[in-house]
Amino acid sequence: MGRNRKQNVFAARKRQKRENGSNRPDNQALPYEEIKRDNAFFIKYYQLQKICATEEEWTQFLASIRDNLPTTFRVTGFRDEAKALLSIIETQLFTEYVRAVAELHQKAPEDVERPLCLPWYPNGLAYQLHLTRKDIRRSEPLYRLHNFLIVETTAGGISRQEAVSMIPPIVLDVQPTDKVLDMCAAPGSKTAQLIEALHAAPEEHKIPPGFVLANDVDNNRCYMLVHQAKRLNSPCLLVTNHDSSAFPNLLTTKPDGSKAILKFDKILCDVPCSGDGTLRKNPDIWLKWNLAQAYNLHGIQYRIVRRGAEMLEVGGRLVYSTCSLNPIENEAVLQRIIKDADGALELVDAGHLVPGLKYKPGMTDWKLATKEVDQIFTRFEEVPESLHTIIRPGMFPLPADEMAKIGLEKCLRVLPHLQDSGGFFVAVLEKRRQLSFEKNDVVEVVQLNETAKQPAAEPQVDENGKPIEEKSVPWGPQRKKRRLHGYKEDPYVFFGENDPDYEAIKEFYQLDESLSQRCLLTRCITEKKKNIYYCSDPIRDLVLNNENRIKIINTGVKTFVRCENRHTVHPFRLAQEGLQTSNAFMGASRRIQVEREDLVLMLNCTDPTQPPSTHELKKETQERCKELGVGSCILKYVDQRFTLYTVGWRGTSSLRAYVQKDETIHILRLLGADLSKFETNKYEDARVAAAAAADAEAGKSAEAEADSSVDGSATEFTSSGSGAVDVPVAAETTGTPMDTEVVATKS
Repeated sequence: MGRNRKQNVFAARKRQKRENGSNRPDNQALPYEEIKRDNAFFIKYYQLQKICATEEEWTQFLASIRDNLPTTFRVTGFRDEAKALLSIIETQLFTEYVRAVAELHQKAPEDVERPLCLPWYPNGLAYQLHLTRKDIRRSEPLYRLHNFLIVETTAGGISRQEAVSMIPPIVLDVQPTDKVLDMCAAPGSKTAQLIEALHAAPEEHKIPPGFVLANDVDNNRCYMLVHQAKRLNSPCLLVTNHDSSAFPNLLTTKPDGSKAILKFDKILCDVPCSGDGTLRKNPDIWLKWNLAQAYNLHGIQYRIVRRGAEMLEVGGRLVYSTCSLNPIENEAVLQRIIKDADGALELVDAGHLVPGLKYKPGMTDWKLATKEVDQIFTRFEEVPESLHTIIRPGMFPLPADEMAKIGLEKCLRVLPHLQDSGGFFVAVLEKRRQLSFEKNDVVEVVQLNETAKQPAAEPQVDENGKPIEEKSVPWGPQRKKRRLHGYKEDPYVFFGENDPDYEAIKEFYQLDESLSQRCLLTRCITEKKKNIYYCSDPIRDLVLNNENRIKIINTGVKTFVRCENRHTVHPFRLAQEGLQTSNAFMGASRRIQVEREDLVLMLNCTDPTQPPSTHELKKETQERCKELGVGSCILKYVDQRFTLYTVGWRGTSSLRAYVQKDETIHILRLLGADLSKFETNKYEDARVAAAAAADAEAGKSAEAEADSSVDGSATEFTSSGSGAVDVPVAAETTGTPMDTEVVATKS
């Protein structure tokens, strides 16, 4: 019986590994093998599609897509200090860039190619560096450039983003009054652009009337999205976690108090794709590219853009984009939705919104093939029956007369060799009338909302009355559900009428009546509030009307934080994150204007226990401090080019800035102050740590030698004639040096 028992395959494999373990080569010391940037199926397929006009251009395309991608970044445009930061970048940073690149490549500074200003990005706020990410991260001469990019990105002054990825938000043409939906928003670089466009007219709107709803199906990626978008501190952002192809109809409140289905003015569908346009950034795609990816994704791409079209307002604009070059994921999806819309959707040319961008028109003819590209199909009738579930009729190009009416040539196809970028596809659709398959039943949505408010069903119990736990396994639907939908979020609790905390805050900070108390919220149900957030009125309406039917991940910007100590007369301080919003509603009683030298002094004070004394400040600032009681305040600095506002704290005899490290460096850079105190060279730190480790090892070796000399020393004997006693004399020991502390540095 036992002899015929089935052997455990996994146990046998473990035994074999254990036996062969000593013979395995040590691969840890070997460098990573460079990925071979070649894929026969990829080359054969795109040659077949004739995405390049000539053989010479095809050679340029292949050479470009096999090369590494240059680094690009853009300056956050809606901030008051954007022009000042851009000036610093174009002078100080690029001077350092030229010096560092000259040192790195051992060439004369005049031979170094200067960074390229992207001609099609608005107001000249985007630049391309002739360096890869790897160059910047791993080259010591470039450490100052690396530090700048990290600090300014964290502070929200710039965003590092691939050049072609900046195109869709530009052609979406967002205005401050628009209701915007980003259907597949993570990781969030395009969402950040949409937020910037929403806040582009601060002189007209204290808070933009519009909003951005950013959604993603993956729960983990939603938090990445929050991290990216939160740098801009907008009260007009709502992040949700839902399948965008089945996104529910949302309710909104009309001015008369009745409910209506929310329609969006602008929608961005940057759909999941095979990503072969990013081969320069993600070379591992060379190893796994095949046509099956495009065939599998075509359906979900179509369902997402179809759902987006349903939620679009008549007269609204939808941008469909992918980082793929494949017509199956691009033109085939568009021709299908436009045909199904039967005249309700129209492709429009958006090339005028990106002047200077080099691109090719959309394709009107393409072919399909098997996974190995050994069989080519021009019509569905040619496809073997075994492939009918993979290759569908809608993937083939329409007849020429129907294709001419659609106008696919209005799409933008960006190829890598045209301007040393990644590959991208962008199309702009406008909605002319309501779709025939669109569902706008308000009563049904209201009923679904009421049903969702009902308490969840009671858990099942066993015969002893104990709840039956669901079997947990590391695979299957349970794991997928947890990955996509995560855990339950904290509630969103809005302030009620006559809230005592609000009344105290309003009195202390002399808040303007235009600040809506209803838009303040907390994330916990408790009388003693810790953090208070603020969101715009349309966002509040969205949350209250729809929180039971869609998972809300994040909204609101932190505005007030509980901060109690024995000297304060008010328990809440201002939060720097929310100052961009709250500043417009603050009275004069908690404001103080400071001079440049005073602000530099306060920002350079990194020890919170030793804030600058008011006696160290200029006389004008000292006089203003006398009128200011203990507690949180706003520090205002006026420059010819910009005005800065930061949160401060007035102590009994001190005044300090309440700003995080990265924003501190950002402000000091704008003020032209010395930043050497904050400059870190990870390579120098690593050398210091290595030297310390070597000293420690040398100390241990010396100690070990001393110990061995004691243990193994020869015993000396003294003789005093016959009958004398042998007396051993121990050898003299040496002192042990102190162990040297090793400080690890994260590179």
